[in-house]
Amino acid sequence: MLAFLKNKVYLAITLLASLLLTGTLGFRYFANYNWIDSLYMTVITVATVGYGEVGPLDDTAKLFAVFLILTSLGVIGFSLSVITEYIVSNSNPKLIEYKKIQKMISTLEDHVIICGYGRNGKQVAKKLHEHNKPFLIIEHEKEVIDKYQSIDRPMLHGDAIEDNVLKQAGIYKANCLISTLPEDAGNLFIVLSARQMNKNLKIISRASKTSSYKKLRLAGADNVIMPDSIGGDHMASLVVVPDLIEFLDKLSLVGKGSVNIEEVPSEKLINGKEHQSIRNLDIRSKTGCTIIGYKTPEGKYIVNPDADQVIEYGSRVVVLGNRQQIETLNGIYNISVDFE
Repeated sequence: MLAFLKNKVYLAITLLASLLLTGTLGFRYFANYNWIDSLYMTVITVATVGYGEVGPLDDTAKLFAVFLILTSLGVIGFSLSVITEYIVSNSNPKLIEYKKIQKMISTLEDHVIICGYGRNGKQVAKKLHEHNKPFLIIEHEKEVIDKYQSIDRPMLHGDAIEDNVLKQAGIYKANCLISTLPEDAGNLFIVLSARQMNKNLKIISRASKTSSYKKLRLAGADNVIMPDSIGGDHMASLVVVPDLIEFLDKLSLVGKGSVNIEEVPSEKLINGKEHQSIRNLDIRSKTGCTIIGYKTPEGKYIVNPDADQVIEYGSRVVVLGNRQQIETLNGIYNISVDFE
């Protein structure tokens, strides 16, 4: 909207400049005035101040003056309305916030693109916000954007199926895309487009039907989540192994529970020193945290790794600890972990 208003302001300025130029040239040609007198006559004619003519006008010059006055009424009226609208819009708090959001969107890098702000989209945005992960929501319903958009919840109006919308969302600079549309067909189109545009992008998609799972993986999704299936499995597990599931739920609430799991980039731990093993790091005695998992640079997961496991560049370490221990880890290794 603001871009549209700016274009209208530029048009108004162009029309005013054209009006002055036309008037100056007209009085120069039809009334044979010098350039200064021609400009002066144009200004007083357009402004209708009635200071009087510099010199006598013949019939042709008078007709030109009439034309200039009638034209200027429309141009000045249009220009005043556009400039007034622009000034008022810039003092509107909602539009000021909108400008800030648009500016922030243009500077996003290594962010997460969330396609759709339904039930799953809201859960994703909430979790990412809790972890200070930059994200942008693509939503095609204008009413939803008007209701929920804020600095903490930046939204782009459009259909994520369209390539130009994904470009506006910074698909080439994004780190991950999460498609949460309720229709599998829409998610499939988004995954196909996103994978073609960014080969290195991590793509996570929602699926409603089991038959869509393989199609989404073939289209380029790294992970396909079926919320209904997960929900049913989770409820059944609460009956079969209730204590274990409740304990795992506490582990998943990073930053809020008494026990937390955090994934740490290896570069933070080894700090430039090569061939460091888990034993050499001695994280437990330094922080109280325990290393319970290791992900190799190739993406292979090792559960409860051996103490002699060498930490390689590009790998990630999964650490378990309570709130105080995680904070100690954060302080020693300068790892950003948020607690609310």
